[in-house]
Amino acid sequence: MLWTDCLTRLRQELSDNVYAMWIRPLVAEEIDNTLKLYAPNPYWTRYIQEHHLELISILAEQLSEGRVKKVEIMVDSRPGAILSAAEQPATTTSALSSTPANIAPPKARKESKDVESVATKNSKKRQLNPLFTFALFVEGRSNQMAAETSRKVLTQLGEPQHNPLFLYGPTGLGKTHLMQAVGNALLQAKPNARVMYMTAESFVQDFVSSLQKGKVEEFKKNCRSLDLLLVDDIHLLAGKEASLVEFFYTFNALLDESKQIILTSDRYPKELTELDPRLVSRFSWGLSVGVEPPDLETRIEILLKKAESNQIDLPRNCALFIAQQVVANVRELEGALNKVVAISRFKGAAIDLDVVRESLKDVLAIRARTISTENIQRVVSEYFRIPLKELVGPKRTRIYARPRQMAMGLSRELTGDSFPEIGMAFGGRDHSTVMHACDKVQSLCEEDPIFNEDYKNLMRLLQS
Repeated sequence: MLWTDCLTRLRQELSDNVYAMWIRPLVAEEIDNTLKLYAPNPYWTRYIQEHHLELISILAEQLSEGRVKKVEIMVDSRPGAILSAAEQPATTTSALSSTPANIAPPKARKESKDVESVATKNSKKRQLNPLFTFALFVEGRSNQMAAETSRKVLTQLGEPQHNPLFLYGPTGLGKTHLMQAVGNALLQAKPNARVMYMTAESFVQDFVSSLQKGKVEEFKKNCRSLDLLLVDDIHLLAGKEASLVEFFYTFNALLDESKQIILTSDRYPKELTELDPRLVSRFSWGLSVGVEPPDLETRIEILLKKAESNQIDLPRNCALFIAQQVVANVRELEGALNKVVAISRFKGAAIDLDVVRESLKDVLAIRARTISTENIQRVVSEYFRIPLKELVGPKRTRIYARPRQMAMGLSRELTGDSFPEIGMAFGGRDHSTVMHACDKVQSLCEEDPIFNEDYKNLMRLLQS
């Protein structure tokens, strides 16, 4: 059977933990030229899509001798398809019982779905990722404040100065990782703690389901009896009036009991103008911490740590090259690394710069069309309202020198061009001048809040 052959190869390619936790429980069937994979929940499908689907696709096509052209993964909602507790990843929802919730094997489940309580259904859906821990979170200047605050929450759970804790920033920067790291650490320290993780979308789905089945009171009781509530992408509650009202009361009930709430969003609380102003004002009661895109050194460390945890031999020069090309977020970094690993294994070659360049040729082509030193110069000159010719010219007055240094630092951060190449683009300057500019930018970002804010704003403009 094709899937059996794929499993054999995947077991060789992946670490034992990853294979046992994520791959082995998948169910597969071949339909026409498509291999369909079934997972027990949406989170599982998303994880496989982001981390392993490309490798599975390559293996499926290879082992089927071209018969399989496509691999798809979806949630398996067929009766009896829910996996047993032994096959699930480590459960992280003990919000609904005194011990982490277990899911009974198919033979022990009741025949009718209607008789299952909202609590039981929630326990199936609320899975914290066991890999989302503080130990596996790579810190840098862009996320250090958020990481330190998240750790502090554990020692002062429910204290008003950081309740709610509101983490905000663009997608893929580690907000969910930090949020779930708090939940995982709390459950490790206090196994009986009542913790629930959900997205805003799943909150709406569960609330609507409870309305349809006349189980609103049960839903309220479950949500309002927690020690820690984690809600991802809270901005997605916009337009869901009934759900917004219910969340408003749940939020107030937990705060009144000094229970900790952690929320994430893509924007600062006061920018969520589409939400109820009363709710937005409450988001600001605690502490709001931004998470910025990782800098170059942090991106390198993320890649090296991901490679180490998956027993991948990634040379540092290859990590540097990938980090220079992929700057937007951590998810894209992981995707790039997965692609490099897949191509390396498919070719049977060790990872080197040639393999990396071949694997990321599409990324390099797109990047060449979007972010360049010339584009950075144009954006910086418009941002500071100075002529482009003065930005690259010889004048050393502060009004031109600071933006010029910033543009050089951004060029080094975002383009991966060498110091001599950047120097040539800035009026033929020496490479040592560019190196000094990059060092100066780093120190000013740490010492000067206004300079740091300008740098972050330009990063957002260039990466949007």
